Amino acid sequence: MTRNKHKLNKFYRRLIEEESISHKEAPVVCKALYKQVAFWGIINSENFILERLQNDLRMAKAINGLTW
Repeated sequence: MTRNKHKLNKFYRRLIEEESISHKEAPVVCKALYKQVAFWGIINSENFILERLQNDLRMAKAINGLTW
């Protein structure tokens, strides 16, 4: 639980200002990160994006108490 919301929001605003990247740079960074994790063997699935989406959906269902 956050004790000082104002201080946390100020931190996030400063972080966004200092570390923001352009929309053109974002895909390049994502692709490079994906290549690194694949190289290290952390991701070995060709369907990584679909598996990630399924995991996200499972978590959302669990958090929201949904039954499909």
